Amino acid sequence: MGIEAVREKGFVMEGQDIYLRPMDGSDTDNIIKWRNTDFVRRNFIYQKPFTRQGHENWTKTMIDTGKAVQFIICTKEGDEPVGSVYLRDIDRNHNKAEYGIFIGEEQALGKGYGTQAARLMISYGFHRAGLHKLMLRVLAENGQALGSYEKAGFVKEAYLKDEVFLEGCYKDVIYMAVINPDTPEQCQGALGDGERRQEA
Repeated sequence: MGIEAVREKGFVMEGQDIYLRPMDGSDTDNIIKWRNTDFVRRNFIYQKPFTRQGHENWTKTMIDTGKAVQFIICTKEGDEPVGSVYLRDIDRNHNKAEYGIFIGEEQALGKGYGTQAARLMISYGFHRAGLHKLMLRVLAENGQALGSYEKAGFVKEAYLKDEVFLEGCYKDVIYMAVINPDTPEQCQGALGDGERRQEA
């Protein structure tokens, strides 16, 4: 399905070289293939085999309930689906969500698609979904992803030593986030009750 057909069907987000369209049932085989590809799997904190049942459960419990949104990354040239991007655990109490992405086609790596997709999703999260904060978790050893996230606007918030046990060893995890600059910061500089009691 080309970008013109996607536009006719509904919502699409366009970057310089890619566009994002909502995931649908026809993407299931690609999602499963991509998530089980070694170069994708090893960069996920959850590294168990990804099954059709798992994907269908994710769709039913997260996408269909509004707890997550997921899009397919497609190239403008050739209209090829190359990966996926999503916001999960959308929290309407605190107006935040966790960001995730994977590029599943090897020939699409290193072309800046991930950075473009991240910028589009930041814009979507802030201007369409009305969120205040997007965060992500990334393995500290994944330097390429760290660079891409920083280019998109994410900043490091925490470094967690030996946070996960993967492939026989403990690995560090970095938390990154981006704050919506247009959200009123009514509480900026306010002291908590504990701080007030200490100063009294």
